[in-house]
Formats: sequence, C-alpha cells, structure tokens
Amino acid sequence: MAKRRTRIDGGIPTVTIYEVPDDLVEKPDLNCRVFTDRPSLEWAIFIKNNRDREFTDYDDPECNLDCKYDVVVGPVANDTVGLLIRQFSRGTINAEYLRKEFDFGKLTNQYTFHTEKALRYLKKAGVMHECATTGND
Repeated sequence: MAKRRTRIDGGIPTVTIYEVPDDLVEKPDLNCRVFTDRPSLEWAIFIKNNRDREFTDYDDPECNLDCKYDVVVGPVANDTVGLLIRQFSRGTINAEYLRKEFDFGKLTNQYTFHTEKALRYLKKAGVMHECATTGND
C-alpha cells in the first residue's frame, strides 16, 4: 500500500510499525467492538452503516460515526467483501446470499483506532523505508 500511495502522491514508501498490547480490547477505559475473525451479517451491517454518508443514527450500536467505540476489531473488508457489501446495500443481494458468500475463506483481522485515548496504547516499534518503488507492487 505504501508503494501504491507513493506512485500516486510521490515520496518514499514508508511504513510505521506499532506494537499493540495483547490485552488491548480488555482495557477497562476503552469501549471496544470486536467481531469474529470471519465475516458475519452483523459485521457487514456495521461496515455498511459506517461507510454510508447518509447513515446518521448515532444511537444505533451498528454506528461508529460518533466514535462511541475507541477500537474496532474485525476482518478486513477487502475488494471482494466491499463489492458484496455494496450489492447488499443496494438490495441487489439479500442477507442470506451475503452470508453464504462470506464462507469463501478467512480474512485477516484489523484494528481500527477511533479515539486519542485508544492511540495512547500504541507503542512505536520502528519505521521501514524503501529507497525507490519498483515493479507493480
């Protein structure tokens, strides 16, 4: 991703590495939302709601536009998952079809940090630089 961004914006690909405490989601001062490591209908609705610029129901637990969750942990919504969620949002596919399509494989989990309080738990572990971009990375 760093190489891709520098091809678009210029500069040198740089990745900053942070350590995340193993017990981050158990910290009593953080409100964390944790999804399973497999895509689920609940996770898809959460992703859909928080990508929809017209969704503003801040009281809904499936909304984090107000940063009620300091940290959200769940599968990465890659291009395939993103397409499925868009189709579901438009009504092109129903919840049952969406659920069935999610059974295609395991995705990597990601942590998203939504508040300064959550960011304070990160510890900078290093920086990786590349002198030049090469190929189609």
